[in-house]
Amino acid sequence: MAVTPEAVKSTSLALSRKKSQGMVTDEFLYFFLRLRKGEVRRVVQRVKSLYPDDTPEQLARHLINTQSVLSFVGGAILHLPQLVPVAGNVWKLAGFAGGASVMTRMHLYLILEIALLFGHDIEDKARIPELIGVIAASGASAATPYLVSQLQWNPLAAIPASGVAASLVTQIIGAEAIRIYTKKTA
Repeated sequence: MAVTPEAVKSTSLALSRKKSQGMVTDEFLYFFLRLRKGEVRRVVQRVKSLYPDDTPEQLARHLINTQSVLSFVGGAILHLPQLVPVAGNVWKLAGFAGGASVMTRMHLYLILEIALLFGHDIEDKARIPELIGVIAASGASAATPYLVSQLQWNPLAAIPASGVAASLVTQIIGAEAIRIYTKKTA
């Protein structure tokens, strides 16, 4: 069988239909969650340049540790509007609303960055179930203030509890990503 340009194009088109995320998925991730795959690639290149001798797992741990700190601070700060009804509306107008969306986006970036560190294609449909799992975990973390109110704790407890929950979710997502991608690479 001869290899012709048409055969190569036909085969690559068929493979891209099987492997790539659909346009709807890409548009959803880009417009609703503001996920920029170029940014994922840039961060991975940056961490590789900062730690050129580290393994993919070590590089992933650097990303996880950095995001854990950011998650703690973000999780705590982004839930402040819920505690202060009048000031909360001002914060919402200033753009501090949607804390769950911000945290979800940060976690989505983390799992894609780790996938890329381990040599996995971030455009592959295999990422979709992983991204759905991240969205679910981030949503559970965002429910921390609700849990605090159901436990009838002081509403101020929601601030550190939200930070701890967000940081814990970052650690879980990172550890699970390392486990999954190490296994898929082996």
